[in-house]
Amino acid sequence: MNIHSLVTTRSQLSSPSPRPARASGNGDKSEAILLAALSLFVERGFHGTAVPEVAERAGVGAGTIYRYFASKEALVNVVFRQHKQALLGRLLADFPLHASTREQFSALWRRTAQYVAEEPLGFSFLELHHHSSYLDAESLALEQRAIQFGVAFVETAQKRGDLRPVAPAILIGIVLGAFIGLVSKSTQCGLTLDASLWTVAEQCVWEAIRI
Repeated sequence: MNIHSLVTTRSQLSSPSPRPARASGNGDKSEAILLAALSLFVERGFHGTAVPEVAERAGVGAGTIYRYFASKEALVNVVFRQHKQALLGRLLADFPLHASTREQFSALWRRTAQYVAEEPLGFSFLELHHHSSYLDAESLALEQRAIQFGVAFVETAQKRGDLRPVAPAILIGIVLGAFIGLVSKSTQCGLTLDASLWTVAEQCVWEAIRI
């Protein structure tokens, strides 16, 4: 699948995941549960988080969670899809298909940086945890589409003669490694990721992958 087809079918990536059914008369507690689960999964990981802990942080009874989610695995998959779709929707909306590779790279870099600023917990959950042990078929398909987009972007740019002619996974790893490392170090070192710093980092990473 090429980059054009992936972008033009972005609705399959960015459409919201179906919400859990709302329990009659109880209001919509699912959002509180999802927010509590997100924060705990970031703090303790999936395996280190127990359903009663999610319930306590959400301010609901443990049994209430099972009225919205069949299991902890079902809950974490909804959290995963919710945030993966939010990120992909941001990246692919009005993607500049006919711009230069440099301009496209800048759009992806800056849009991801904006997502980090607005959804720091969501980004941490997506990028700083291993998900493979519990992702269901729907979540795996979403992850695969994201991977396909990254590979298609690199291969298209390589055909233009803009990026180094190595395996796409290598270039993607360089970019993501630098991006995630910068976010991590900013937290550890109290570094403020303002627009000027993101711009400098973007140029450094671009120089590492371009021809």
